[in-house]
Amino acid sequence: MPPQPSASYSITYRLHVAADDPRLLGQVTSAVGEHSGAVMGLDVIDAAVDPMVVDVTVNAGDADHAAALQAAIEALEGVHVHHGSDRTFLIHLHGKLEVRSTVPLVSRDDLSMAYTPGVARVCRALVDYPDDARHLTIKGNTVAIVTDGTAVLGLGDIGPVAALPVMEGKAALFKAFAGVDAWPVCLDTTDSDEIVRIVEALAPVYGGINLEDIAAPRCFEIEARLQESLDIPVFHDDQHGTAIVVLAALRNALKVVGRSLDEVTVALSGAGAAGVAIARLLVAEGVGDLIACDRGGILGPGREGLQGAKAWLADQANRQGRSGSLRDALTGAHVFIGVSGPGLLEVDDLRQMADDAIVFALANPDPEVDPVAAREIAAVVATGRSDQPNQINNVLAFPGVFRGALDARASTITEPMKAAAARALADVIAPDELRPTYIIPGPFDERVATAVAQAVRDAAPS
Repeated sequence: MPPQPSASYSITYRLHVAADDPRLLGQVTSAVGEHSGAVMGLDVIDAAVDPMVVDVTVNAGDADHAAALQAAIEALEGVHVHHGSDRTFLIHLHGKLEVRSTVPLVSRDDLSMAYTPGVARVCRALVDYPDDARHLTIKGNTVAIVTDGTAVLGLGDIGPVAALPVMEGKAALFKAFAGVDAWPVCLDTTDSDEIVRIVEALAPVYGGINLEDIAAPRCFEIEARLQESLDIPVFHDDQHGTAIVVLAALRNALKVVGRSLDEVTVALSGAGAAGVAIARLLVAEGVGDLIACDRGGILGPGREGLQGAKAWLADQANRQGRSGSLRDALTGAHVFIGVSGPGLLEVDDLRQMADDAIVFALANPDPEVDPVAAREIAAVVATGRSDQPNQINNVLAFPGVFRGALDARASTITEPMKAAAARALADVIAPDELRPTYIIPGPFDERVATAVAQAVRDAAPS
């Protein structure tokens, strides 16, 4: 069975179609459907020639599936595939960002004020009052998206150049959802000391630092050191953005099943950046118990050699002192949260959970357990996928979090600010709207960034 068609593999095929057979266009769409593709558009470009020129746009599940769809179309008598255009690559041509001036430069007066000699007056003012840079320069609305490319999405350590398209996309999301001007800073080093020093040197330009796709455990050290040395917010989105959205979704999922956070046990698969941040936030918010697992099984008192965050998880989060495998952690658990890897669980493994279980299988693109089958057992299921209900998507958090922090002129993003963001995000959905397939708003819900930003501003230290 081919994978689920997605716009991430959207191809437009330019076809030459025999003009004397009116059945061929129907046969083209049928061939795509018979091979599990999705026809998204069919445009007759030129009907005055023979053969006609036709564009058909299809969604496939992966590159092999796209090739199979092309072969199926090509196999039709009277149809020739002239070429195919990958729409995902097309939207990346020349990058996804540009710099534009916010002031007109059409006269000598404009030049005199925006640049020399007038700009010198503003520079002198900033010498005396450097804090005014937040409203006299781009600093007040600008975030650096800093990465070393060592933990990119589901791709792993691909380096700073290959990471750049992701960072461009992140910057586009900042702008689209919260009006924040963000810029990729992809560093050709994995040395923690060097990354810290580079970011410290760049910091005067920015009002905030968003750390992105830096592998654990270095990400913990880098964030902590930068928070200590800088007077602007430092936020590792892979940790805290994920944790905020998970907490918001879990709050609403618990309302659906009629439970409270302080009475549930959570089985957590994954002790990397996201898993640790989720655990810390849930513990801070009073979760009944949380049993974290890594590749070696449950993090508990019986595990030797645990250090840093994993040692904290073993000591603070596993109050029952459990040991064993992930499946042992599931026994009696009310909630499963996976931020680990694909296919770790069989659907039947969920049967040992408590009744009305909640399953957040967030590994992307392939979840820890089949979400469709999981819905036959669990009361609420969420994933990281856009083609499934209840998508846990960081875009619900980071634009609003930084909007609020920048507006508050915050020097840090505190735990109360993160918790406030989660509550505001959860409250976007009214109680009478909640249902098992709607526990978290969609990424295009215009209420989200505004609500999160307001909550963060209100919770920021005065």
